[in-house]
Amino acid sequence: MRYDDNDRQSSNVDDRRGQRVPGGFGGRMGIPFPIGGGGMSFTTMLIIGALMLLFGLNPLDLLRSGGGGGLQIPMPQQDRPVPRSAQQSPFEIPGRNPQTQAPAGADEMGTFIKRVLADTEDVWNRKFQAFGKKYEEPQLVLFTGATRTACGLGQAAMGPFYCPLDRKVYIDLAFYEQMKRQFNSPGDFAQAYVVAHEVGHHVQTLLGIAGRVQDMKQNMSEVEANRLQVRMELQADCLAGVWAAVNDKMKRRLEPGDVEEALNAATQIGDDMIQKKQTGRIVPDAFTHGTAAQRVRWFKTGLQSGDMRTCDTFSARDLG
Repeated sequence: MRYDDNDRQSSNVDDRRGQRVPGGFGGRMGIPFPIGGGGMSFTTMLIIGALMLLFGLNPLDLLRSGGGGGLQIPMPQQDRPVPRSAQQSPFEIPGRNPQTQAPAGADEMGTFIKRVLADTEDVWNRKFQAFGKKYEEPQLVLFTGATRTACGLGQAAMGPFYCPLDRKVYIDLAFYEQMKRQFNSPGDFAQAYVVAHEVGHHVQTLLGIAGRVQDMKQNMSEVEANRLQVRMELQADCLAGVWAAVNDKMKRRLEPGDVEEALNAATQIGDDMIQKKQTGRIVPDAFTHGTAAQRVRWFKTGLQSGDMRTCDTFSARDLG
């Protein structure tokens, strides 16, 4: 991507790198239950976590949301209540062992992320203004290992994620080293795609889409909820593509090979690719983010159109 020293860096960044989580066992342990409305003590959380493990359940499943079918959620919409749970990160890789130390060049990478965030602000401010709404810029939190969020304890092992309760994006920069080494997804535009996807979830929250999806999932089976969540995640991919298209039109950011970097990253984090790498088999009913082909299709849809209206994944009969 084309950036230089004159390009603006966002001021909406909370740099917590190197900070320890108070009472968080050095930031390396804890079950990320949502907090608020009283919350739970660490002792209670640990007991519940132990009981879940005893019965063969994954404690992280308490955070996981799921999927749906041909439901229409027009864009844009009026704001809705924010769901009281964290988005499951599409970059959460089972079995991933993230670094606890900042990667080499972390300061340069941090500067790059701030410039990408500034570009998302410029694009979405323009887009929201075009249909008569005000864009509320999200804050991006850089952290190391673990950090407190309004959705619970955020950990590096979760990958980058968006918390709708505090409307913040959380990223441990060590994740990008994992992208390079374990998933062969290097490149600055692949890194920008990650930020753009999470900001896409923020756009969904502001438009009321996230709240409506959360409401619908309350009366669905797990399989149905997973299908709806897939549509939610693919829409965020499409919105990332819209951002990339408009940003390039405004500022000529893209260089040869950039699009291929993003498409490769989308491919590597498809549910089918991750399941195959981890277990050697594919279970479609467990998908929560979409296949590699679907993620590529919807990112390209947004990239080629630059139009949010093309991102209606909820009424699409065929996701690709």
